[in-house]
Amino acid sequence: MERLRCMIYPLIGAGLVLSAAKSSFNDISRFDLVISELYPDPDSKSPIPASEFVEVYNRSGTTVNLRGIKLTDGTSTATVNTDLELAADSFLILCSVSNASKFTLVGKTLGLSGFPSLNNDGDHIKLLNSYGQLIHSVAYDLSWYKSEIAKQGGYTLEMIDTENACGAESNWTTSVDVAGGTPGRMNSVNASNPDDQGPSLSTIEIIDSNKIIVYFDEAVDSVAGVSIGNYRFDDPGLKLSSLYTDEAYSKRFELSFDDALKPDKTYSLTVSSVADCSGNSIGSQNTLAFGLPVKPVTGDLVINELLFNPPPGGVDYVEIYHNGKSVIDIGKINLAGKNGLGTMGGMTSIGTAGRLLFPGQYLLLTENKGWLAKNYVVRDQAAVNELKSLPSMPDDKGYVCILDAGGNIIDEVAYSEKWHFALLNSRDGVALERIDYSVTGNKADNWTSAASAAGFGTPGYQNSQFRADLLAAGEFNIEPKVFSPNNDGINDIAGMAYQVPEPGYMGSITIFDASGRPVRYLLKSGLLGLKGTVNWDGLDEKLQRLPMGTYVVLMEMFNLKGKVKKMKKVVVLAR
Repeated sequence: MERLRCMIYPLIGAGLVLSAAKSSFNDISRFDLVISELYPDPDSKSPIPASEFVEVYNRSGTTVNLRGIKLTDGTSTATVNTDLELAADSFLILCSVSNASKFTLVGKTLGLSGFPSLNNDGDHIKLLNSYGQLIHSVAYDLSWYKSEIAKQGGYTLEMIDTENACGAESNWTTSVDVAGGTPGRMNSVNASNPDDQGPSLSTIEIIDSNKIIVYFDEAVDSVAGVSIGNYRFDDPGLKLSSLYTDEAYSKRFELSFDDALKPDKTYSLTVSSVADCSGNSIGSQNTLAFGLPVKPVTGDLVINELLFNPPPGGVDYVEIYHNGKSVIDIGKINLAGKNGLGTMGGMTSIGTAGRLLFPGQYLLLTENKGWLAKNYVVRDQAAVNELKSLPSMPDDKGYVCILDAGGNIIDEVAYSEKWHFALLNSRDGVALERIDYSVTGNKADNWTSAASAAGFGTPGYQNSQFRADLLAAGEFNIEPKVFSPNNDGINDIAGMAYQVPEPGYMGSITIFDASGRPVRYLLKSGLLGLKGTVNWDGLDEKLQRLPMGTYVVLMEMFNLKGKVKKMKKVVVLAR
């Protein structure tokens, strides 16, 4: 990475400061120019020229001379070696010398020797002035298209609001122009899209026992970002020796400590008094945990839930639970399966290097987090990690395992569709849940179907069939005993809480009026979790209001072994 000169200077023990000085009339400052459009994946079938380009927009309010401007991706750097003036509020198409003739009829164009290649999946493109100072940068990736069709190529990425120069993914999207892009003219998605949200702490990467890298979700002012006083740790013995970054506005800050981090210890960092380039200060999302990761051993990570038979158009998922006591770097953990010959294959890393998983946390792996969120309850999006591919997971039976960097198996499951609850009408879209972390994953009776009451899946949080802290078997209770469904927020719902002795129970809950007539069927032979709650809103089967009075609730539990239990409770409906 090329480091900025003149703009940023080191301070002993404090990091960097900025210089606002300009030495000549054609100095171009940060955000005078912005990268406003990118074409990483050209398609000859699209009306626009089938060549990569970067569009630059002059938002400085005055004509600027572009001599000395540099465009780089960190590997290749192209420099403007001529006196080229760009008027205020105008666009310039930058491309390779060999492709310049394709764009001259489209808009003002400049061909550059050494024009950097734009990677289809993502890249970090920077625009530097003649002193090497950063004017603007864009670190895009494939997800910015927000369209599966556009991801296949032939569409440009356009900036929505050029006044929101720091906006990343939220300020970029696929061109909606009929040509697939708007090189040299106003973007098709141009609109007001101001940044009114403060930055948040994103992740912490552990480099070694004396150095970490702190990432924000958007670039922040580096003057405040390198101030040691803005970083506070829950362990008073943890002292910073230095802070460093290499850009005027940066997402990435290196922190070094006087003393080494201790293994098997979790620390907490809180950052204050930093702001993004729009002036928004960091809010409540300013605290993160971190720790020195250790190599996991067998049982530290367990495969906890599997969806291997999704509904048509759906995708598989694998849930991992951290059952150990130390911090683990998931970038060094792999997921794998087996082919029809029983050979290990389909190995893929479950996360990027430096992403930490803490004891008691869940990690949900899938190929399409958008589909997952639409079809299941996802309580914590941060627990979901979208991978390009998962190992093959056949619908009838298969194998999944977790491996460390050395190829040692941490946990494995040779699953079968026969492990599902036998009376299910359909297994499509029903996840298989592990019951007990301490019992091997290859034991059939340690798995069962996710409860229907939980939406047949609990991706990224505790299983509906989890066996922990069980109360007495077969319990059934109602709270509150008197409820008044009048939407005043006080005792509007009667909760029917149940507890079963083991997985595999089905149940029915029926409401009877004082004359013994059934008025509402809350549950009809539904698969029960080991514990759960079914709510009653005081309505009858036709969703009409019932009169005040005393009602009897009958709960019936039964399983395939012939065990049956019936329980009655009384609840009063008031108005």
